[in-house]
Amino acid sequence: MTRSHWMTAAAVQMLLLAGGLAATPTLAQETPVAAATSAQAQAPASDRLGLKDLATMERVGDPRVSPDGRRVIYAVTTTDWAGNKNQTGLWMADVDGATAPRRLPISDGGVSSARWAPDGQSIYFLSSRGGSNQVWRADREGLAAAQATTLPVSVSGFRFTPDGKALVLGVSVYTDCETLDCTRDRLAERAKSTQQVYDRMPLRVFDRWADGRQSHLFLQPLNGSGFAEGAPRDLTAGLDADVGVGEGGLTLARDGRTLIYSTRMQGDRAPFTNNSDLYRLSLDGGPAVNLTPDHSGPDGAPALSPDGRRLAWLAAPRENVGGDQPVVMVADANGANARALTNWDRGPGGLTWRSDGRALYVTAADEGQNRLFEIDARTGAVKALTDIGSVGDFDEVGGVLAYAHESFTAPTQIFIARNGQTARQATQHNAELLARIDLPRPEEIRFPGWNDETAHGWVFKPAGFVEGRQYPAVYLIHGGPKSPWTESWSYRWNPQVYTAAGYAVVMVNFHGSPGYGQAFTDAINDHWGDRPLEDLQKGWQAALAANPWIDGQRACALGASYGGYMVNMIAGKWNEPWRCLVNHAGVFDVPQLMNAMDISTFIHEFGGATWDRKAVYDAHNPETYAGDWKKPMLVLHGSKDFRVPMEQGLATFSALQRLNIPSRFVHVPDENHWVLKPQTWVEWQQEILDWTADWTKEGQQTAP
Repeated sequence: MTRSHWMTAAAVQMLLLAGGLAATPTLAQETPVAAATSAQAQAPASDRLGLKDLATMERVGDPRVSPDGRRVIYAVTTTDWAGNKNQTGLWMADVDGATAPRRLPISDGGVSSARWAPDGQSIYFLSSRGGSNQVWRADREGLAAAQATTLPVSVSGFRFTPDGKALVLGVSVYTDCETLDCTRDRLAERAKSTQQVYDRMPLRVFDRWADGRQSHLFLQPLNGSGFAEGAPRDLTAGLDADVGVGEGGLTLARDGRTLIYSTRMQGDRAPFTNNSDLYRLSLDGGPAVNLTPDHSGPDGAPALSPDGRRLAWLAAPRENVGGDQPVVMVADANGANARALTNWDRGPGGLTWRSDGRALYVTAADEGQNRLFEIDARTGAVKALTDIGSVGDFDEVGGVLAYAHESFTAPTQIFIARNGQTARQATQHNAELLARIDLPRPEEIRFPGWNDETAHGWVFKPAGFVEGRQYPAVYLIHGGPKSPWTESWSYRWNPQVYTAAGYAVVMVNFHGSPGYGQAFTDAINDHWGDRPLEDLQKGWQAALAANPWIDGQRACALGASYGGYMVNMIAGKWNEPWRCLVNHAGVFDVPQLMNAMDISTFIHEFGGATWDRKAVYDAHNPETYAGDWKKPMLVLHGSKDFRVPMEQGLATFSALQRLNIPSRFVHVPDENHWVLKPQTWVEWQQEILDWTADWTKEGQQTAP
């Protein structure tokens, strides 16, 4: 959920939840224990991935190719362990690999969203080192930086006009304020109040209370030295909508006179629909023109071709259908003569033109991978550029393609390809750690799931696997629910944490998971609690049958968000195989969730409002089956979680205690739907490892 590009419809609906070095991004890589024991937070000098190892890894992303195609800047996030926080810096790599990548001095103080100026002579980035988040300007070597904007409120993002003479800024404002000073002063007054009053949704957004501001676009002229000159102008003044300035939010015409952006314009009803449209706006003034008024589904990721003559975008066919796979649309630059370029049963995201205008790039979940694809701009023919693993951010200039790539056995590195040639791994972050730890490659499993349709998953051996021994197992259940497991490196639910602790790991993409076709994804609608559960049951049996070294009598099921929902369903409907259960940020009462969470469109997963579809909700509600719970459960929840509010976790724990089932509640007061602070994450994960180790050890008696 951190990508800057417009993502698939599954990501647009805001997902609930949610190693070794490969020689190339298309080639996947490939101390015995008899029982899992409590893992140490820091790995010894042996071959196991420790929790602190994972929490303090350098995290790589956001590559950006220079206009001359000679260098790539990219972000690296490091850990301030003592301060219990992360900070992002900027690195530079030469495309030809003549010198090793180097950290830029401007990183001190924090850097985000770094971009090259159009002439390649300077680097601009966001930083709050001056007190509020503003745009900063550095020389092209990243040696020194100075603040380029001094707005009275923070800047959320920026884009260059093609001539480099102005910035388009993203700024959250009160739409009835005529000046930015007015927004600043109102925020200060609001902070003094002991109560806040709301007349419309949303009340809360992920982990914060809404304050009534909306994101608008401001045009900020730059002087000859590249610094802000004069006051910025609100290009979307009076607009009752949010407009994002990220790569997937808007596109600027080559002549710098117009831009096209995506937004929802339904005013008070906007929270209850995902229907967005594309609007064409002149930077010289005048009203915006809706280019997609007749389409009721979401339109996003506008991208004008390099010659400025064609517009491409992503259009999901249906309104309020989670996981709806968008179609790549192309039209004239003014929106005329629109046609679908693709007829492809995958959900593309990150739409970008190739610099020669002959093709477009997208990423898409595909059979458990998240691949980078190239689409012919004339025929719509689709070609995969990567194989095993997942591609995140990417950028291409003049035939130089840079992308961030990861897998189950490799954290993210930057790869660079020239003119369609084989990609070269340009970075070696975390190389020393990766050289000493054992990161098992998983084996894929395919099996007949619900309706005898093929489902897919993975089985990992524990680190230090010894033939002839049996090992306990954990079953990891993904969230979303339309957020699949993909071959990637996670800093939340990484299967290698559990292989290091001596477990077999099983992961399955059940019906509802994108990447296997629209029908496979749609199968979960109105069926949260039965069809995916059937897949999980059959996947577990397939994993055991193919891997007799797994001790199916010493196993625990773990899940977060929708995965936590499913753990609660398992507790009531399929508790026999499990020694224990782990539920992070999970759901106990679905109707209450749908009326309390920060997203108002999730009711369409069940076909309508709770009061109109009560029988459907009840049939797929964990609370309905709580009387049959038996197995020990660990419940973890954060106070700042407004996606699945903490009352869901409290209700789960209360039911467990009332039923006299062994249970534990872990409260994380300063975390949201994720656990982000490094020390906190280690403590949180250690609770999970201690719980599973205690219940899967030899001779442990579980609940009846």
